[in-house]
Amino acid sequence: MNTEIELNEQVDVVALFRPGRTMCEPIKFRRKNGREVVISEIGLRHPKPLGARLVHIFDVTDGGADYRLEFDAEHLTWRLTREADVW
Repeated sequence: MNTEIELNEQVDVVALFRPGRTMCEPIKFRRKNGREVVISEIGLRHPKPLGARLVHIFDVTDGGADYRLEFDAEHLTWRLTREADVW
């Protein structure tokens, strides 16, 4: 069974910004319940314009679940918008 949950949860993210690269790489994030998720792989990533703002979308996994993180480049905030079990 593949259970997918739509969320809108602000999260704290540790990300790498490397010289010569145009995009950051999320490494881990902490949910509001205190649970820390260490990212084992980054899948798709793409920018999404929202009016005048640009939001960067990251589909990531920790090996046990898939997540979608969104980085708002104007407000400098991260949101967890989707979680799905990996089976």
